[in-house]
Amino acid sequence: MTSLAVGVVLCLTGWITLYTLLCNTNGSHGSEWNCRLVTLLHGILAVCITAYIGYVEGPWPFTHPGTKNTPLQISAMVISLGYFIFDMGWCVYFRTEGPVMLVHHTMSILGILLTLSLGESGIESCAVIFASEITNPLLQTRWFLRQLGRYESLTGEVVDVLFVVLFVFMRIVVGGRMLYCELISPRPRLIIKCGGVAMYVLSWVFMVDIGRFAYRKSQSKYRLWRDQHKLAAVNGHVGKTD
Repeated sequence: MTSLAVGVVLCLTGWITLYTLLCNTNGSHGSEWNCRLVTLLHGILAVCITAYIGYVEGPWPFTHPGTKNTPLQISAMVISLGYFIFDMGWCVYFRTEGPVMLVHHTMSILGILLTLSLGESGIESCAVIFASEITNPLLQTRWFLRQLGRYESLTGEVVDVLFVVLFVFMRIVVGGRMLYCELISPRPRLIIKCGGVAMYVLSWVFMVDIGRFAYRKSQSKYRLWRDQHKLAAVNGHVGKTD
């Protein structure tokens, strides 16, 4: 446990150091810009490591939940735990996030701590990290596009569509299947199963917000198309009259 604590402290220090370096070298963009760069880097790193764990190293999380943690699984969880502690502290200090995101970070921190302390179910935690972080680059790209004034473009549309589709598929569809496998398996402990249920419920809370966003955006696009269609019809009628 001492080595794990040292690893978490080192990773936390690493994320803080990276953020500080970005602020010093890229200060013109502001603290949130630099924090989101750190978030983007963690998302890419976490997805790459956990994808290798799930698809190459194994075991397969759908068929082997509750197995002993491997060294690579531990490393992935320690890296992400350090990041979540850093980001949680940043969000609380700058008050940029609402209660749902703070609950997500709190549950992520507690879940990783629990998995590390038990020494098992690391494959499920890594799968959750993968599913949670795979949409992160798109989310950060969307924010950066807004800051650069390029969100209202084809690129912004593509990013939004990919984000919604990937979130629904990974968090709801694949996540639901994984939760089912977790619950019917006799290996994972009850507290791990409860944590899985809690994370899946939280995914649905996010899903409701995303659904509202998608509905509002589709309605806005429909009204814009309708107004343009009416304008074109009026212009066509005037042209015929002339």
